[in-house]
Amino acid sequence: MTLIKSISGIRGTIGGKPGEGLTPLDTVKFASAYGTWLKNKNADKKCKVILGRDARISGEMVQNLVASTLIGLGIDVVNLGLSTTPTVEVAVPNENAQGGIILTASHNPIQWNALKLLNEKGEFISGEDGAEVLKIAEEESFEYAQVRQLGEISTIDDYIEKHIQMILDLPLVNVEAIKEKKYRIAVDAVNSTGGIAIPKLLNALGVEDIIKINCEPTGHFAHNPEPLPENLTEISTIVKKFNAHLGIVVDPDVDRLALVCEDGEMFGEEYTLVAVADYVLKHNNGGNTVSNLSSTRALRDVTEKYGGKYCASAVGEVNVVKMMKECNAVIGGEGNGGVIYPALHYGRDALVGIALFLSHLATSGYKSVSMLRASYPNYHISKNKIELTPEIDVDAILEEIKQKYSKQPINTVDGVKIEFDKEWVHLRKSNTEPIIRIYSESETKTTADNLAKKLMMDIKEVIKEMMVK
Repeated sequence: MTLIKSISGIRGTIGGKPGEGLTPLDTVKFASAYGTWLKNKNADKKCKVILGRDARISGEMVQNLVASTLIGLGIDVVNLGLSTTPTVEVAVPNENAQGGIILTASHNPIQWNALKLLNEKGEFISGEDGAEVLKIAEEESFEYAQVRQLGEISTIDDYIEKHIQMILDLPLVNVEAIKEKKYRIAVDAVNSTGGIAIPKLLNALGVEDIIKINCEPTGHFAHNPEPLPENLTEISTIVKKFNAHLGIVVDPDVDRLALVCEDGEMFGEEYTLVAVADYVLKHNNGGNTVSNLSSTRALRDVTEKYGGKYCASAVGEVNVVKMMKECNAVIGGEGNGGVIYPALHYGRDALVGIALFLSHLATSGYKSVSMLRASYPNYHISKNKIELTPEIDVDAILEEIKQKYSKQPINTVDGVKIEFDKEWVHLRKSNTEPIIRIYSESETKTTADNLAKKLMMDIKEVIKEMMVK
C-alpha cells in the first residue's frame, strides 16, 4: 500500500492500514486539513468548495467522505459528480467558490485515487499553501462546526455542458470549419469521464461520426490509463479499420490529450501542444509560449517562427502556470499532452485542446493529420534514469556535471539542463527516491539515446571519483 503526501494533494492506493494507503481515515484527515486552511484564509466569509471526480470505482466512496468532512467543518459543497479536472477548475471561479477538490489519480492505475487541491482561481494551490495544508494535517489542528453552523451540499449535474459552451464561445474555436469537414473520429476514454465529455464536445463542434471505444464511465480501465503509445494499440487498429480521420485519447481525468493519425501512427504526445500552439500563435501575431524543461524543442521552434519568445519552466503544472503568467504567454503546457490556454483558464485541458486542434486541422489546408504532423520539426526524446544508493549526494553529482559542461548553455531552474545546439539533456533528481532522471532530445532516436548514454557514463564516473575520495 502507498500513501504519498505532497504540496499538491494526497495520493494513494485504496485500502490498507491508516497512514499506509488512502484509507477513509486518511481521506478525512486530509480533507479536514484543506478545509481548515481554506477557512483560515477566508475568516470573514462562509466558504464554498467545488467537488468533482473521475469515474474510478473508489470515487463515490472518497467523494462522500470528502463532502461530509467539508460540511462538518461548516463549508458548503457544490458537487459536480462525475466530471473532469478542467471542468472543476473552470467551475471554481464561475461559482465564486473559495476552492475546489478533484478526486482523481490522473493516469495512475485503478487501485489509486487522490485529492487534488485548488485555490479560489481554480488553479492548483502553490507550494507554500500546500506546505501549510500538510502542516495542519500533521498537527491535526482542525475544529469542526457546531450543529447550526454545518455546511450544506448542492448538486450541479450539467457543468460539463457549461464547460463545453465556454469552449465554443472562444474566438479561435471555428465550429463551422470543423462541421464542414465531416470528420470521422475515434475516441478512447479509458472508461472514465472523458467518455461523457468528449462525445458531447465533438457533437457540439459539429462532428456526428464518432466511434466510441471504452467510453462507458465504469471506472474499470480497459488498459493502462496513461496515454502512451504502448497502451494505445486498440485505438490505432480501430482508426485504420474504420478509416477515421483522427483518434483521440485522454487520461481518466481528461487533462492530457494524445492524438492518433489516420494511418494509426501516433501524432506524439509532445506534439499535441506544438500543433495547438501553432494555431494560437498564427492568430495572435506571434506571442509567447511556455513548456517545462523536459518538453520538446519543437515548441520553441514554432514560437520563434512567429516572432514570439519561448520560456522554459521547472517540471510541474504549478510551475508552468507561474512562468506563463510571468512571460505573458498566450499558450503553454507540458509535453505529456497537457494544453494550457489562458483565454479559458490556467489549467491543462484536453477539451479545449481538442477544439483548438480540430479548428487548426480544418483551416490548415492539410488533407490529413499525418500531413499536419509532418509539417513540424521532428525531434525524438529519450527517457532514462539512474538508480543510486541512498548515501550518494545527488546534488553534488549534478554540480559536477554542471561544471563539466560549463561551456555549454545551462539551465538550473530544475536540475541541470545542458543544450548542444538543437540537442539537449535534462538531469533531474527525484524528490522521493535516490534517482536521477535523464531526458535527452535530438533529431534522431539513436542520437538522443547516445546522448543520454554519454551523460549516464559521466554520472557513473563522477560517482566513482566521489567514492575514491
